[in-house]
Amino acid sequence: MIWRDSEQLPEELIFRVDYLGGDMPTFALNFSRPGGEIIAQYYNFIRYGRDGYRGIQQACVDTARFLAGEIEDMGPFQVLYDGQGGLPAVSYTLKDPGGGLSLYDLSDRLRMRGWQIASYPLPADRADTIVQRVMIRYGVSHDMISVLAEDMRRALAQLAKRAPSAASEHHPGFHH
Repeated sequence: MIWRDSEQLPEELIFRVDYLGGDMPTFALNFSRPGGEIIAQYYNFIRYGRDGYRGIQQACVDTARFLAGEIEDMGPFQVLYDGQGGLPAVSYTLKDPGGGLSLYDLSDRLRMRGWQIASYPLPADRADTIVQRVMIRYGVSHDMISVLAEDMRRALAQLAKRAPSAASEHHPGFHH
């Protein structure tokens, strides 16, 4: 369907998604994707075989586990998910959310170094909990994650030297 302008589009058809720390209105099905990626994954599965594909995924999980350990060692974070037993990902929050450090500020600092790590609240019943998540995909190496960890340490040191910004009080995030 095509509408002449946004005033003609019924508001109840628009989904508002909190994605990458910003509000993204969308008329599409949430997070729907074309089928080409499924075919590409099928090709990879056939090309690499079960053992090869398992090795690739295990390398991603190992990298996620390494990052989770690095994040735990930094001090201010509570790791919520460390990549064990599921997706090759890491999710974490602040141990002390009122301690002067904001994950929104950290996202902003990391973005200056080229990393896009979203800070976003959990669903309505836990909206006061802000989290960050890092997904490890094929091609994200141990070396690359070591650079991310070092950039996180650098950002934490920079943030410790200054007062929290206004970003701590709202969702500065990624603008679509």
